[in-house]
Amino acid sequence: MYRATYFRLYHRPVRRFFCTKTDAVAVNKLIVAAAKETFEGERRVALSPAAVKQLCSKGFNVQIEKGAGAGAQWSDEEYASHGAEIVGHEAAFRADIVLKVRPPSIAEAALLKDNSTLISFVYPATNKMIVDELAKKNMNLIAMDCVPRISRAQVFDALSSMANIAGYRAVVEAAHSFGRFFTGQITAAGKVPPAKVLVIGGGVAGLSAIGTARGMGAIVRGFDTREAAREQIQSLGGEFLTVSIKEEGEGVGGYAKEMSKEFLEAEMALFAQQCKEVDIIISTALIPGKPAPRLITEEMIRSMRPGSVVVDLAAEAGGNVETTKSGECYKKHGVVHIGYVDLPSRLPTQSSTLYANNISKLLLYMGNKDGELNINLDDEVVRGATVLHKGQLMWPPPVTADPSPVKPKEDVKETVPVPVPMSAFHKTARSAGAITAGLGTLPVLGVLSPNLEFASMTTTFALAGIVGYHTVWGVTPALHSPLMSVTNAISGTTAAGALCLMGGGILPSNWAQYLALGAAFISSINIGGGFLITKRMLDMFKRKDDPPEYNYLYAVPAALFLGGYYYGVQTGAPSAHSLAYLGSSLCCVGALGGLSSQTTARVGNALGKTRFCISESNVVYGMPVSPLTWSLDRLVVKLIQ
Repeated sequence: MYRATYFRLYHRPVRRFFCTKTDAVAVNKLIVAAAKETFEGERRVALSPAAVKQLCSKGFNVQIEKGAGAGAQWSDEEYASHGAEIVGHEAAFRADIVLKVRPPSIAEAALLKDNSTLISFVYPATNKMIVDELAKKNMNLIAMDCVPRISRAQVFDALSSMANIAGYRAVVEAAHSFGRFFTGQITAAGKVPPAKVLVIGGGVAGLSAIGTARGMGAIVRGFDTREAAREQIQSLGGEFLTVSIKEEGEGVGGYAKEMSKEFLEAEMALFAQQCKEVDIIISTALIPGKPAPRLITEEMIRSMRPGSVVVDLAAEAGGNVETTKSGECYKKHGVVHIGYVDLPSRLPTQSSTLYANNISKLLLYMGNKDGELNINLDDEVVRGATVLHKGQLMWPPPVTADPSPVKPKEDVKETVPVPVPMSAFHKTARSAGAITAGLGTLPVLGVLSPNLEFASMTTTFALAGIVGYHTVWGVTPALHSPLMSVTNAISGTTAAGALCLMGGGILPSNWAQYLALGAAFISSINIGGGFLITKRMLDMFKRKDDPPEYNYLYAVPAALFLGGYYYGVQTGAPSAHSLAYLGSSLCCVGALGGLSSQTTARVGNALGKTRFCISESNVVYGMPVSPLTWSLDRLVVKLIQ
């Protein structure tokens, strides 16, 4: 029994004359009793111990039928400790205000005293006989299922509370009957795909089911005829399904309306396709006052995979699934069908807690600040929920026009001023001004320069800044990571400093040289790892149809340069080291520039390796070497010869 079973007539009955207010009665003179539910399988109760305590604090005299809370795990002693009086079955129904969950049976209606008040789910459209019996007793009958759907009545909205629980429990029941995980897993035994869940209906129950299934790791798809449900479904992580036909599905009071034949045909085609793909279907579609729409045919059930599960929350109203049996769980065509009509009652403690909050808040809402209770029919909430007032039929309430939707604000196009294009003269003048500022600074630095070294360092700094800027500025965004990786490798030239501190001997002779050896080893890891990771990153950009690469050929110019450099050092050429510096610098700039484009990235990586070999050779050739090391070097050369 969910919200969509609410029924509304659109023709007013014969007009009746009645007063709009009941005489106010002090709450401390009223007895409020929560009766035990007698419907088979019903475990909910109208009041929780916390609600009893709240009502007692406001002056109500609260009674609880013996054993009423047992199904919800609340003992009579717990109720008594919160201020309630434990009474028998008949005494509970003789109270001034009787609170229940389910509508009363004919036998229970006979126990209610005249001129009393009953608050419970009523469903007056389908329980006319009960309403007539209570009218004979001049009773006040307030239906929790008729509370209007307006903002200030949300705290009394018991149907939404129960629908929320029903949606959650539907997923739990489906998971219990489903033979696999909801979430996908990758284990040593193999890969487990996630379950696919289709939720039909984006109301309270549907959204609750979507959120629960998504939280369990399933792939969730949702469908609703109302466009307003799209954002709600997507916000919970579900995929919103649509049909090709555009038609507004928003009905009265936030419910979905009955759609056209063309829309229904497109909808059925969508469901037929989804049944072949999903593992679990949870349907919640209901239209107020009418049988549940038939959305899943038996042929669609046949197309589902064996072991699939269907949960029909509309089973009590005829069901959305053709093969559903109300109140039963069974298997047909290899698909488990769950048609339980008591899903909220299967979570009795939670359901009773929320329902008790709804009904106690409504009871307190009908009171006033003077501690008096009355049924004020001028109040929209009370009027909408009142079915009988002193035995007179008040249902259905007057149809109130839905508030007109707020017109969207018209987009005011901001007038963006069109920038005036700069003339050729101004462009040239700006460029000339920047160059003038730069060149004008150099003579000033020349005058203020303390020595020649300052001028040399300034020159190096300026050239490095300009070259570095233009080299890195045009790097493709996708190559920033490889560029940083090769830069990390080039920065491994810190090994040069470590080599200088090692002393030139075969083995370290003191702690400083041992530390230098360790620094050189760590730097070598940085160098090798940097170039290796750069290569792996660049390999990720390779395509199957790319031509083969022969990057090992770049070792030829590196070997030629190193051989010529070694010869120059051995012959005492005075400019050998300076030109080696130049070659190393050019390779460094080439490496960074090469990494700016995918077509030259691998060349850049090769130039980075060449630059490292040259710079390290430059350090080694310029180091002072001990005589023993030179002797061993000559011995090795003779042995090779």
